[in-house]
Amino acid sequence: MHLSYQVVLAQLMLGLNIGAFYAILSLGLAVIFGLLNIINFAHGALYMLGAFVALLGYNELGPLLGMPDFHMNYWTALLVAPLVVGFLGVLIEKTMLRRLYKVDHLYGLLLTFGLALILQGVFTNYFNVSGISYNGKPEILRGAVNLKFMMFPTYRLWSIAISLAVCFATWFVIERTKLGSYLRAGTENPSLVQAFGINVPLMITLTYGFGVGMAAFAGVVAAPIYSVSPIMGSELIITVFAVVVIGGMGSIMGSICTGLSLGMLEGLTKVIYPPAANTVIFFMMILVLLVKPEGLFGKEQ
Repeated sequence: MHLSYQVVLAQLMLGLNIGAFYAILSLGLAVIFGLLNIINFAHGALYMLGAFVALLGYNELGPLLGMPDFHMNYWTALLVAPLVVGFLGVLIEKTMLRRLYKVDHLYGLLLTFGLALILQGVFTNYFNVSGISYNGKPEILRGAVNLKFMMFPTYRLWSIAISLAVCFATWFVIERTKLGSYLRAGTENPSLVQAFGINVPLMITLTYGFGVGMAAFAGVVAAPIYSVSPIMGSELIITVFAVVVIGGMGSIMGSICTGLSLGMLEGLTKVIYPPAANTVIFFMMILVLLVKPEGLFGKEQ
């Protein structure tokens, strides 16, 4: 099968766009698991919730405030949605997850899976499962950019850039700053760190809020590209979990690199053998688990 280099590069760019979403979502999962030891199955539902905050803020906030012409713009949604969902995450951590840190991972998985079903059910009841278009994309991000080998949508290029910026900023904070060292130390030996006057419970709560806030941020970035629907998170979360497993549970850099790589692999598979595009990531997961069960970037327990 002959493929021109333009077709290959075009698919790699589209795959990189998909991979950017995989990276930012799997990074949030990795942060929560690596620092809190919780398998957060509600991540997809909170990603969906972030997209709905942007959608409802644009469509419904004005009429609700008695100002029909008012819309919460895209840039505001990028700040508001992570804060709203992050606050919800803080409430979830303080009221429920805090009781599960010292028990088997299965309990946290079941709890967060139940929360995901509740959120999805509530939004399905009001919005059905059909997708709703988000029309708040800024004018500056409309149109396309000439990359020589293809005309690439400006917004998709922006979504790649902002996702990568957030991912690597998060990696830098956790791995290269004093705050990150406090976070890692607080999860490994909380009593010792608390003896130095650091409020470890608060730090853990804010970490969970930050992790789910990243999911909401990804939801806002995704809203202008994909239809906003109550099932948008459930369709993505299994794939994102596969990315986290391949990269190594709890590995920050593993989630970023694996998410980007597997997104491009999926994009390339769509032109080489389209029927395998939806399963190639799971095939790679099986291979990695057979050869290196702890993941490509994970550490043996």
